[in-house]
Amino acid sequence: MRIDVLTLFPEIFESPLNASLLRKAQERGAVHFAIYNLRDYAVDRHRTTDDSPFGGGAGMVLKPEPIVRALEAVQSQGERGKVILLCPQGRRLSQEIVQELSSESRLILLCGHYEGVDERIRLHYADDEISIGDYILTGGELPALVLLDAVVRLLPGALGNPGSTRDESFCGGGLDYPQYTRPQEFEGRRVPDVLLSGDHREIARWRRKEALRRTRDRRPDLLDLNVLTAEDRKLLDEIEREDLLRTSAPDGHALESSAAQRK
Repeated sequence: MRIDVLTLFPEIFESPLNASLLRKAQERGAVHFAIYNLRDYAVDRHRTTDDSPFGGGAGMVLKPEPIVRALEAVQSQGERGKVILLCPQGRRLSQEIVQELSSESRLILLCGHYEGVDERIRLHYADDEISIGDYILTGGELPALVLLDAVVRLLPGALGNPGSTRDESFCGGGLDYPQYTRPQEFEGRRVPDVLLSGDHREIARWRRKEALRRTRDRRPDLLDLNVLTAEDRKLLDEIEREDLLRTSAPDGHALESSAAQRK
């Protein structure tokens, strides 16, 4: 995949793109990044990229001319690519959208800034608009990094272990199960015995059950009852019974201890 980024602040991308997964994905040939400074495509000698809004109001708006010139120059280098405007009005980023975008061969990310971009860019040049959440950031650079990181890790060859993305949160319609590593006991808290048993069937069952528990407790909006298997429903029934036992126990100490090990 090729990912082009149009921004007023290319320096923001230097460190993230040269570290960790994003660097390794480039070295493995899974992705190629190209960062462009919108000021290089300004139409005047002062490299002006913004102006005050018509009708008055605070702040500045990115001018259309530099953006269009940059898009034309970038798109002349091969296929057109999908142009994505990072802005608060876009559809909220989800794992489903990430998976959708990972199938594209080229993405062009346009980072809004100040009060945003001229509306004519949004209407006539952007193929998609994406937001990473209901809050305001200084510009679209950080959302662009979030988006490209999420997309790149799904690309073939990006990860050393392709199975790493299989059981992550949101990939199966819910949150991930709890993870443990060495030591087996830390400050009196032990790893759940089932994970040390070597019984892969029981381990898989425990993980699915705890993933369902975590999703139900923390993100019930992700628990789509229509896609649950018969085994999932059985596990949820077990979780409900355990909750009832916990609340009805005389002191709850023993059950609290077992619950603490699950977290």
